[in-house]
Amino acid sequence: MNRLDAEEKEILEAFDAGKLKKSKNNKKQMEQHKVSAEATFKKDARINIRISSRDLRSLQAKALREGMPYQTLVSSILHKYIDGQLVDNTQSR
Repeated sequence: MNRLDAEEKEILEAFDAGKLKKSKNNKKQMEQHKVSAEATFKKDARINIRISSRDLRSLQAKALREGMPYQTLVSSILHKYIDGQLVDNTQSR
C-alpha cells in the first residue's frame, strides 16, 4: 500500500469508523468529479527534449520494470515534481 498523508489517514480512519455518509446528489457530484478529472489529466501539449542516450535507456528500463511506456513514466515524474511530491535535493546544497 502507498504511504498516506495526514489527510488521507484521517479520511481512512473516518471511513473505518463508519463516520462517512453518502452524498445526496451522488450522481451529480460524480459527474462533476469526472469532468474535473478529465480536464486535469488531459494531455493537450507536446514537448521535445534532448537527453543523453544513457538517461533514455535508463528511463526505458525503469518504465519496463514498472510496466508502462517510458513517456508515461516521464510525464508522471514531471507531474509529481510540479505537485511537490518529488523534491529537488540539489537546492539545499
